[in-house]
Amino acid sequence: MKIVLYCQYVWGMGHLFRSVELARAFSDHHVILIAGGREVDVELPGHVTLVRLPGLYMDEQFTALMAEDADRSVEFIQHQRKEILISLFERQRPDVFMIELYPFGRTAFGFELQPLLDEIRQGRFGDMKVVCSLRDILVEKKKQHVYEERVLNILHTYFDLLLVHSDDRLLTLDETFSRMDDIRIPTVYTGFVSPKANPVAGRQMRRELGIGTDEKLIVVSAGGGRSGYALLNCILEAYPLIAQTDSIRIEMFVGPFREPEEFKKLTAKAVNGIRIRYYTKRFLDYLSAADLSVSLAGYNTCMNLMAARIPALIYPYSKQQEQPLRAAKINQFIPMQILRDKDIEPVLLSGYIHKMLGEPRPSGTVPVNLNGAEQTVLYLEKWIDAKT
Repeated sequence: MKIVLYCQYVWGMGHLFRSVELARAFSDHHVILIAGGREVDVELPGHVTLVRLPGLYMDEQFTALMAEDADRSVEFIQHQRKEILISLFERQRPDVFMIELYPFGRTAFGFELQPLLDEIRQGRFGDMKVVCSLRDILVEKKKQHVYEERVLNILHTYFDLLLVHSDDRLLTLDETFSRMDDIRIPTVYTGFVSPKANPVAGRQMRRELGIGTDEKLIVVSAGGGRSGYALLNCILEAYPLIAQTDSIRIEMFVGPFREPEEFKKLTAKAVNGIRIRYYTKRFLDYLSAADLSVSLAGYNTCMNLMAARIPALIYPYSKQQEQPLRAAKINQFIPMQILRDKDIEPVLLSGYIHKMLGEPRPSGTVPVNLNGAEQTVLYLEKWIDAKT
């Protein structure tokens, strides 16, 4: 089976990493992963071909597209991307076209997706199934009823299947999409998409870092890096208070999209015992090695926290309902303190850190389905076989 997986990420890295995890899981198939955001270095197995579209992302208000290459206009890049996509489908003629998030989001990219979906519907590229790959929680809209009607119209016109990457015992889509009962195409909850934690890799990481048995490791992260600066800065200011009573090492990952000026300000505050970097490919190994995580509450970070079973301080991005809702849902599965804006202050934050460092890592496996990638593959294989 040949699968084209389209992923356009515009703010953080969660959409990309979830798509990469899905692509890896299709190990018996040929996957073409189309990535349309700012470039992030990811490792892919041999069965996955990466196609990078000229990068587009969105401003902080999510109102305007911006070009990764500042020397090209957005209009020029849009034209380029449309030509690349049409040419790719003419050459590859895949069996499955899996689109991440659209039509539930990424409406700004309808300029390239709608013409492509029209061509697919007319049979230009042969017999092909179109699948929506969707995360657990949707962002609220100003005109929710208009938004939901539009989503249903596009789903029923162009799509054959909806895969929701959530465990429906914990989070169902109807919590953020009221018209689930009106969806007429098959809808399947796959479980959450998450890589598996490796305790052995965690112990190896502690050895690599030279962390003794009497030292505590705190991993601090901010997803893609376009938010969370206040949390990172507060951790650095709180470090003298934290280190008064404990021997503490901090590994801080500020995100690959962090603005250079912010990175410079943060690194200027780093002292002995703190290392600051943009990004690591071994993030889950760091969590497996750590005694505490301090982070935002994006999809991938939360799944990593549950997979690693690590005590956590979580500061949800509060401008949308997504992260606060997710943090509240996973609160029961790991020792966790949810931070509010008023908590982002050195004395308060250091107190929370001392408290959470005393929490043991839970034993056993988390009672939530984290096998979403594997179950996506199994379901899609059976579903395609039944259609042929």
